Amino acid sequence: MAHIDELFKFDKSFSDTVIGTDEAGRGPAAGGVFAAAVYFPNKSKKLIENLSILNDSKQLSKKKRESIYDTIKNETINSIICVEVEEIEKYNILNSSLKAMKLACRNVISQIDMKDFIVLVDGNKLIKEFKYPQKYIVKGDSKSAAIAAASILAKVTRDRYMEELDKKYPEYGWAKNAGYLTKEHLAAIDKYGLTEFHRPSFLKKHFEKQEQLSLF
Repeated sequence: MAHIDELFKFDKSFSDTVIGTDEAGRGPAAGGVFAAAVYFPNKSKKLIENLSILNDSKQLSKKKRESIYDTIKNETINSIICVEVEEIEKYNILNSSLKAMKLACRNVISQIDMKDFIVLVDGNKLIKEFKYPQKYIVKGDSKSAAIAAASILAKVTRDRYMEELDKKYPEYGWAKNAGYLTKEHLAAIDKYGLTEFHRPSFLKKHFEKQEQLSLF
């Protein structure tokens, strides 16, 4: 059985109506965190063929993610939400990620006329203060079609967002590193300081280390 068939079979084992949600951007030290929620209203043979490479976004090249992004965006009921740095710093990254997933799922639920459905959440945490049926799925982006599709939407949208921020602050290399703390990114931070798009809480250890080194 092709992997795409296994993904849809996994979802069907829970319900005929599955909403999958995943996030992108928990780890970087710059930029907001994105979450997407996806529901497949139709699973036609043509759609499955067009999404034959569907998988966890981390397992696909940028080119492959981009190649199926529009199909997912146009052929599903979906929502993509960004929680920006200010909230991440205030409420922490886990709570911000869960908030983004909650908002995305609510948007999708409001668009489907179904009473019996389940939300599958990638990871090992349930969405907080969420009244709808849900189940977390560890490594769900490699098991569930709906979660895998959500992972693509969240990842591609966030990458595009970081590419736009890169135009404003090209010295940090965000178009390439997506805000992760590469060696070059850290060197740019030491040289130019932080922008309003950096997450200071993610850089405490780095600055503490720099402070210690300056003592010698």
